[in-house]
Amino acid sequence: MSEARVLEIFEKSGVLLEGHFQLTSGKHSQRYMQIAQVLQYPRYNVELCGYLVEPYQNQQIDLVVGPAMGGIIIAYEAGKQLNCSAFFAEREEGKMAFRRGFKISKGQRVLVVEDVVTTGGSVKEVIDLVLQEGAQVAGAASFVDRSGGKVDLGVPLTSLVSVNIETFEPEQCPLCASGVPLVKPGSRKPA
Repeated sequence: MSEARVLEIFEKSGVLLEGHFQLTSGKHSQRYMQIAQVLQYPRYNVELCGYLVEPYQNQQIDLVVGPAMGGIIIAYEAGKQLNCSAFFAEREEGKMAFRRGFKISKGQRVLVVEDVVTTGGSVKEVIDLVLQEGAQVAGAASFVDRSGGKVDLGVPLTSLVSVNIETFEPEQCPLCASGVPLVKPGSRKPA
């Protein structure tokens, strides 16, 4: 995998946004990576997921799971490329859960995927669900590690790119102080 190629795909599809953003964590940032922009192009998703699952090709993965929303399309394509089942976890009463009849069997080897990992909160919740069912987590994989390699999920994390985008507590945000309008681009309400 070439990080330069991943960044080229991100640039072509308009993933990196500049402005004043409120992240799911509640923190603010001048940059936001809207991975949904690249997922609208199936050819790019096929290529990126090929890079993403490469380290897992010979690890006998039985299932790929991603948290809704960001992990749904990625889980589907990763499962297709690993020739296994794929589904997603979603929030129910504020907590991640397997719904819609999705079930994990004891002993299955599971890969957890996500679009962007910042604090790892959603991925950790999915990992915990998998472990509660008696399955094994082979690892986690994301298109982007926004923590710059600092997040600890308790399992190995592989990412196509690792970036460290500066974030601010709202009360210390220079963009707020400058009066730049705030945008909430994520799929979930901030904490």
